[in-house]
Amino acid sequence: MTPPRLLMRYLPAFLRADVRCEDVEGRVLADLTRVVVAAVVVLANLIGTVAVLALNLVVIPLPPDGMLSNGFYILAAGAYLLFAALIGVIAGIRGQRGLNRWLASGGPGTAQLRAAVLRLPLRVFWLQVWLWIGGAVVFAVFEASRDVERGLWVGVIVVLTGVTTAACAYLLTERLLRPAAARLLTGVDPNDLRVGRGVAVRSVLAWALGSCVPMAGLFMLGLRTLAPSQVTDTQLAVAMVVLAGTALVVGMHTVYLAARATADPINGVADALAEVRRGRFDIRIPVYDGTEIGRLQSGFNEMVVGLAEREQIRSAFGTYVDPAIAEHILREGTDLAGEEVEVSIMFIDIRDFTGLSETISATEIVGTINRLFERAVPVIREHGGHVDKFVGDGLLAVFGAPRRIADHPRQALLAALAIAAAVREEFGGGLSVGIGVNTGVVVAGNVGGAGRFEFSVIGDPVNVAARIEAATRQTGDTILISERTRELVAGAPAGLVERPDVELKGKSEPVSLYAVHV
Repeated sequence: MTPPRLLMRYLPAFLRADVRCEDVEGRVLADLTRVVVAAVVVLANLIGTVAVLALNLVVIPLPPDGMLSNGFYILAAGAYLLFAALIGVIAGIRGQRGLNRWLASGGPGTAQLRAAVLRLPLRVFWLQVWLWIGGAVVFAVFEASRDVERGLWVGVIVVLTGVTTAACAYLLTERLLRPAAARLLTGVDPNDLRVGRGVAVRSVLAWALGSCVPMAGLFMLGLRTLAPSQVTDTQLAVAMVVLAGTALVVGMHTVYLAARATADPINGVADALAEVRRGRFDIRIPVYDGTEIGRLQSGFNEMVVGLAEREQIRSAFGTYVDPAIAEHILREGTDLAGEEVEVSIMFIDIRDFTGLSETISATEIVGTINRLFERAVPVIREHGGHVDKFVGDGLLAVFGAPRRIADHPRQALLAALAIAAAVREEFGGGLSVGIGVNTGVVVAGNVGGAGRFEFSVIGDPVNVAARIEAATRQTGDTILISERTRELVAGAPAGLVERPDVELKGKSEPVSLYAVHV
């Protein structure tokens, strides 16, 4: 048994039904659940017994001439309360036995145990109902031995009070079992969560206690007043005032418990949704409700797991695919219908890569290429372009598709100048690149098949850009651009020097090229 001082340490959080009690040991939580649930149920029945005594002895206007003595009522009520409390506690402890063993030992919970725990509040309710019905029969029989009519009234009073007490015990037990249920239901598949129509049960209980029981009491008062009796107006007034006040207090408390039982988990889901909207996909909410809301809680956790996996895939997608392309694919899908669009194409390649690869190891080669791309790729993005593909020691960049750029020739030229400067800064004279830029109409769209696609541009301007980059080795320039690019550049950012026409592979006539002063 857990020391009382340790139980008192966690008692406030337990009474608040704080389901996030991760720091509480299983055996401590088991003892708290057993002791507090039993104490609360006994307390509810004690209050119900006092209410029965008050109604029978003071409030309900039953003539005293044939009634059993007040002392007998008090003695009988006390004896029956002791008996009922003993039966209730024993039955409750037996019902929690499997849960307490699991909390103390840990391990995976079985479907049978989950079902038993979720049904426990309802078992407590029916146990209390039958115990109170038994008490009603006992008191009614004793009173009916003197007067049948009065025995009937006493029995009805005890039954109505008992139903109220049992309903309160149900709602309190359900709330106090939340921390234990949250641990038991962790990681449960929503499809494996066997739930009943608990939300409807709570609503009906709240209605019954807030409306049905008080109206039944007033109905009884009305019948008693209409029948010939010795009831005075003062007795009737006192009975109505006390009954109405009791109904308001008990009804409000019960409706509050029922409302909180539904609102608390829904608020938990709403708060968690707000965290997900802020980008938190590691959040999980405890599943502790034995109703349809429990399926909602478990389903939310399953949904967040799926969202986290999708976000992980999206992050990986953005790592291996240019963000502009990823955005285009996510927005437009993988429709294979391409479109003709004018773009500017940039080819970048390392000069004398073969000689470089002979002097350093393969690991160093990869590191050098990655250093180059680490500097070049951000520059391309800053100027509105995207990397279409990496080709060995070079890359192909596109400006103007899929994201439209009005001045794509100028942006491509600015990017080429910035990359040339970045290479000098990063490598000094140890590495140089050639950059070729061409502008023309291409077909831009998704290319592929059998579930494997990539966004690309296809057309003669792409091939020409590759040939222009290769021509930098002949002219000795770092950057060469085509005639079409020069025509579209509005105000060259650097001096352009026309080079002698160059014969490019695949072209029947020489091509005019322009070197950019770096």
